[in-house]
Amino acid sequence: MFRPQRRALLATAAAALAMTTLPAHAADTIKIGLITALSGQSARAGESLTRGITIAIDEINARGGLLGGRKLELVRRDDEGNPAKGVLAARELIYKEKVAVLFGGLDTPVSLAIVPIANQEKVPFMGPWAAGTPITHNGANPNFAFRVSAVDEVVDKAMVQYAQKTFSATKVGLILVNNPWGESNEKGIVAAMAAKGGRPVGIEKFEGTDVDVVPQLGRLKAAGADVLLMVGNVGPSAQVVKSLDRMGWKVPVVSHWGPAGGRFTELAGPNAKNVHFVQTYSFFGAQTPVSNRVVADLKAKYSDIKGPDDITPAVGVANAYDATQLAALAIAKAGSTKGDAIREGFYKIDRYEGLIKTYVKPFAPQQHDALGENDYVWAQFIDNRIVPVKK
Repeated sequence: MFRPQRRALLATAAAALAMTTLPAHAADTIKIGLITALSGQSARAGESLTRGITIAIDEINARGGLLGGRKLELVRRDDEGNPAKGVLAARELIYKEKVAVLFGGLDTPVSLAIVPIANQEKVPFMGPWAAGTPITHNGANPNFAFRVSAVDEVVDKAMVQYAQKTFSATKVGLILVNNPWGESNEKGIVAAMAAKGGRPVGIEKFEGTDVDVVPQLGRLKAAGADVLLMVGNVGPSAQVVKSLDRMGWKVPVVSHWGPAGGRFTELAGPNAKNVHFVQTYSFFGAQTPVSNRVVADLKAKYSDIKGPDDITPAVGVANAYDATQLAALAIAKAGSTKGDAIREGFYKIDRYEGLIKTYVKPFAPQQHDALGENDYVWAQFIDNRIVPVKK
């Protein structure tokens, strides 16, 4: 009369025994953490990072995952562009979620606040957007911060060169957001100009909350500036353009990539198109098999993407996609999810045919930035699309 119960118990015991004979980590996911702005004026950029990582994860998981069949899983947190919230999110993702790699998001101040924690806890940090030079050049040994993105000191040289070549600039004025990102670029631009025997005619700062930048711009105009080099994210950069409109000052603006991160054309108005800014990638023009595959995957997964026009900002998708693929290669090379092994794994990557370029030994102990000055393109907004500047 008790045989059915006995059979059930034996079946349960057999199942439990079978489970113990499986590989120890076969069912465990490998978590990738992302801390970025998912709300506010830069939410579109945060979503582009999410999509780039997600498409890469889907590809990797479809190939069978990593380390004997473990699937990748994305865990996101919204930092709202606030360093303190970024730190709280980093601690949660590291200590509670046990992420294998921590992706930083948009803002240099947030990344600079997170990187010391990553170095302390030996969790690899991957930067797919924030360009502040000290993020990867942070003095730590060993250094756990890597990046697939622009780097301020390299962008600064490119901005100066572009302004001089494209607009024949001889009197350069700087208009910079007053935070660590602005400071990083001020140092880089001044150094780039000094290397060519020049210096800015004026350097002006603005706060991220300013709605009127006319006084600062007025001083640059009085100093004779014939081009402005601008550094600021979406909202502040839009206020610079609107302030120029109020002044009636039609001066060329060469910008870091801040305007690409969100609703710039909506906030800046019709003269948004006059701002030329740096990018690491564009889905317009000649494409590769990798880019064709990524576009097809994006169209299949996201109903709002019908073509390249809808992949915006492209740099977020492209940087995050390549960064995720490289992080996966590092984990595979490490054969482990231990932080120090993954750090060493980055150095063991030989070649990866990516979206932005083909990477050949992209990382080394003294080189944690995978992109260089030859990997940038210049773009502008045309009909609310980010397209390469026609030469």
